[in-house]
Amino acid sequence: MTLEEDLRSLARRLTHGTRITVMTGAGVSAASGVPTFRGPGGLWKDFRPEELATPEAFARNPKTVWEWYDWRRQLVARCRPNRAHEVLALWSRRFESFALVTQNVDGLHERAGTANVTRFHGSLWEVACSEKCRPSSWQDETVPFPRLPPPCPWCGGYLRPGVVWFGEAIPAAALAGAQRALDCDVFLIVGTSSIVYPAAGLASEARSRGAFTVEINPEATPASGQVDLALPGPAEKILDELEKILKASMPET
Repeated sequence: MTLEEDLRSLARRLTHGTRITVMTGAGVSAASGVPTFRGPGGLWKDFRPEELATPEAFARNPKTVWEWYDWRRQLVARCRPNRAHEVLALWSRRFESFALVTQNVDGLHERAGTANVTRFHGSLWEVACSEKCRPSSWQDETVPFPRLPPPCPWCGGYLRPGVVWFGEAIPAAALAGAQRALDCDVFLIVGTSSIVYPAAGLASEARSRGAFTVEINPEATPASGQVDLALPGPAEKILDELEKILKASMPET
């Protein structure tokens, strides 16, 4: 089948009553100018992200870790949601049962207006007290921070980014939200390498519960041979083409 035929076949499955879950990764934000976590642009001042996004790195040198996150926050603050974010935000309003689970921490899904977002890895736009003087993280969109590492306004200890680092557990609320979202009719994996677990295992679990699984990615991934349908291409292009087909079949929306 051609790509257009595959898109039309998928579109026929996406009715108002279809329970749809979408899991997104860094590829969704690439067209917005957000660097992907892995790849040629993955180095920052001779550090790999995997060397900085750990509790151990923060304990060794919180200033260096914060310099990286402060740089990322400044970069992402200048980015805007792209067509992929816009389509998914539209779907979150159109379909009666829609859930989005994202590995991204850039906040672009929320800025696009997407409803029912589960953030698997936290948010760049939240901070927490590293001394745990408060039980949870809170929103702080200061760009740039005047002092690094930024101090906690309550206890004076260091703040830490409100993200999930390597070696840390996924928040219980995010895990619960993702598990609920697996009870769906169609599960789409969009713009993710399908390498990092437990997120990488969600599609196969959704499929075991009866969902039709779809991957949208420019290149083949470990998930490509395990889904029901693989659509090669950038997220913003594939989702835009799919939305054009849906709009033609759902003129009232």
